[in-house]
Amino acid sequence: MSDAKRILVIDDEPTALDVLRRILEMNGYEVLVATNGQEGVELFQQHPCDLVITDMVMPIKDGLQTILDLRSYVPDLPVIAISGGGAISKERYLAVAGYLNRVITVAKPFAIKDITEAVEKLLQDQMSGGSEET
Repeated sequence: MSDAKRILVIDDEPTALDVLRRILEMNGYEVLVATNGQEGVELFQQHPCDLVITDMVMPIKDGLQTILDLRSYVPDLPVIAISGGGAISKERYLAVAGYLNRVITVAKPFAIKDITEAVEKLLQDQMSGGSEET
């Protein structure tokens, strides 16, 4: 289906990458995958996506820098930030990402429902203009 939304998933953990790809493909999305933030940004430049799901703790380029770099190309790009933690707790990483506009945070391990609902919400907001005043 040519009008399927394209989602880029960035995670250095192969299992998480595979699980997310399968969940999204089963829900009718076209999925691109990258194993680190630098690769994700380069892939996004070649194949722009409607939404990005990125891990926050990765080698080469962390999730926060990845989001900022992607937003330099598409300022209102919807993002789901995921984290299982690292040197500091996952809540801390996710709290920082949560301050950015149009970012939903999801902690690992996540439920399928958490991911699908976040994707649907962000894509629906995008279709309706996504510029809610708070």
